[in-house]
Amino acid sequence: MTIEARSSDAISQAELDRLVAGEHVDPHTILGPRVTRTGLLVRALRPGATQVRVSLDLDDAAKAELTRTHEGGVFEGVIAGVNEVLPYVIEASYASGGTWTLRDPYAFLPTLGPIDLHLIGEGRHERLWERLGAHASRASLGGAEIDGVSFAVWAPEAARVSVVGDFNRWDGRTHPMRRLGESGIWELFIPDLAVGALYQYEIRTQHGLIAKKADPLAFRTLPPPSTASVVERSTYAWRDADWLASRRDFDARSRPLSIYEVHLGSWRRVVEEDKRSLTYAEHAHALVDYVAELGFTHVQLLPVMEHPFGGSWGYQVTSYFAPTARWGTPDELRALIDAFHLRGIGVLLDWVPAHFPRDAWALARFDGTALYEHLDPRKGEHPDWGTLVFNLGRNEVRNFLIASALYWLDSFHLDGLRVDAVASMLYLDYSREEGAWEPNALGGRENLEAVAFFRELSDTVHRQKPGALLIAEESTSWPGVTRAPSSGGLGFDLKWDMGWMHDTLDYFRHDPVGRNSHHHRLTFGVVYMDSEAFVLPLSHDEVVHLKGSLLAKMPGDVVQQHAGLRSLYATMWSRPGRKLLFMGGEIAQGTEWNHDGSLDWHRLSEPLGAGMHALIKQLNHLYTHEPALYEADGTHSAFRWIDPDDRDANVIVYRRIAPSTGEEIICIGNFSGAAHPGYRVALPAAGTYRVLLDTEAAEFGGSRSADRADFATDDQPKYDLPCSAAIDLAPLSMLWLKRTA
Repeated sequence: MTIEARSSDAISQAELDRLVAGEHVDPHTILGPRVTRTGLLVRALRPGATQVRVSLDLDDAAKAELTRTHEGGVFEGVIAGVNEVLPYVIEASYASGGTWTLRDPYAFLPTLGPIDLHLIGEGRHERLWERLGAHASRASLGGAEIDGVSFAVWAPEAARVSVVGDFNRWDGRTHPMRRLGESGIWELFIPDLAVGALYQYEIRTQHGLIAKKADPLAFRTLPPPSTASVVERSTYAWRDADWLASRRDFDARSRPLSIYEVHLGSWRRVVEEDKRSLTYAEHAHALVDYVAELGFTHVQLLPVMEHPFGGSWGYQVTSYFAPTARWGTPDELRALIDAFHLRGIGVLLDWVPAHFPRDAWALARFDGTALYEHLDPRKGEHPDWGTLVFNLGRNEVRNFLIASALYWLDSFHLDGLRVDAVASMLYLDYSREEGAWEPNALGGRENLEAVAFFRELSDTVHRQKPGALLIAEESTSWPGVTRAPSSGGLGFDLKWDMGWMHDTLDYFRHDPVGRNSHHHRLTFGVVYMDSEAFVLPLSHDEVVHLKGSLLAKMPGDVVQQHAGLRSLYATMWSRPGRKLLFMGGEIAQGTEWNHDGSLDWHRLSEPLGAGMHALIKQLNHLYTHEPALYEADGTHSAFRWIDPDDRDANVIVYRRIAPSTGEEIICIGNFSGAAHPGYRVALPAAGTYRVLLDTEAAEFGGSRSADRADFATDDQPKYDLPCSAAIDLAPLSMLWLKRTA
């Protein structure tokens, strides 16, 4: 075929100027192939090129030398006699001597359709991650299927958006995207690009400023301090179908739920290799085995979404769809979750929709405007953390967050999300002085947009992922956090009982001599136990910021501290509410948690540390095997006081009941520093009671070397119960009893 050059009379100079200046919102209307009367016209943008040629894939003779039509790097020419768009390649040469050969991105149709754009605009695209972000995919051209990567990003106020990466020397002039109508979404398919390519979006604002931004829907990143996004496609083959099928009917209000909270970066470190953290793959063996041995039903990971500052522990997220690359690849995280499931252990993940950091390369002022955040600092800036607050009144932002939640539940098979800092989202005046916040439309302090967001989140998650849990860290008395949205609630499955945590730790940190004046803190939680579905948390927040370890909160000498902590744990596991313990608590870690270090694993070789480990293991075993400890949890049919008021002796006694069988466990706590020999305990039925648990047993590090004998009741009534037994109560201890005959 002959070559026919052609001038640029069909495109005005003004349009070409806008294109090369990075001010054109639809470069596809200028660039790419066009069928003309004389052949296939190809117009290409190759800034800096000295020579550009085009040829058809299957016909070396069908080619054209393109003519420069604009000094900014626009070239065009015609392959004569070709009357249809066929696959072609562009070869560009540069003065440096380099030559690049590539397919033309501007030959392909959009990868998003009108339904996608409509749903995104309404904030109802529940699988947003399948349309936005970077996707290794195939596109059709002239009957051929071409491999490449489709990019799409929401930036409605940008003047120009380009894809930049190692494939184009991070030059924003090379791959400008097209804006799809008024949706604010920019799109481009780049052929021959593959998984593993590094990229960002270069955004030109309406004020002419240019910034490189990480993809808000990146599925993989490079480890910090790099800010590049990585094209990713999962190839992991899941093995947990049976687990997911059984989880559909999981009811956290009637099943045992015992959670081990973990920060993956500091659970265990490899001393021989400069104290590095374990990888996801290494955790899939060491951590899974450990949690299974202890008998926890679930593990909860501090946020693993990518974050630039390790000292935020993951709570200042910059990538809401990408796990941190510090510890491995996304598929290696999937393998870790799968390994937990294969051992019958659920996986929960902390999720942070309350705020995000100000890093210029991430979400902040993404398109030059307050896109994800509120413009008004009274709503858009968080005074406690120096971060930005999501604008939940914007459809696309709400869609982004709900899609993030669904993505982790769907793509990573997670069993639930613990939503961080819910209270900060619910109140417009949270941590704000008078005049530093704006009332809602009704004149109140409630964030009505956040309320609507949580209800939509709950409805969507529970419809899409039956059996998945939503757990709120909500530190106030907001009503109905775990009530269904249809009944006026927020729709969470569970709520952290921060009141119980504060009251209980306050009680236990006092010297036993003075605990009688704080007795109400030990019993008050029962008053409101049925107001919500609660988790009792002893979380990472209680062992940082100079708060010391749980062990260090206990008064007395080392022996008394361990005895006090054992009695605290036995109280927690026998009280109404699901259980959460932060890593290190199970070995009575003596030092405050350090995210840059490792747990004090030497404690397992010490009798008191090993004893605490054995106690947690036994508590989990009894909790999961005794329905009285979890059935109808949080209801008065499953919990009854026997003696809540013996403040002078620092003793409480209560019954845990399994409504389905009537079986009971009697829990007796002596939190004084003195023994109470022959303490008379009222009992609900005559017979013999065996000891299920004694925190002073030698196996747990206590002083009782022999097993407790069974207790037989006598006919001496106490309170309104028909019988009782005289029982020796050790100081700082707890007993669980169960009637055998």
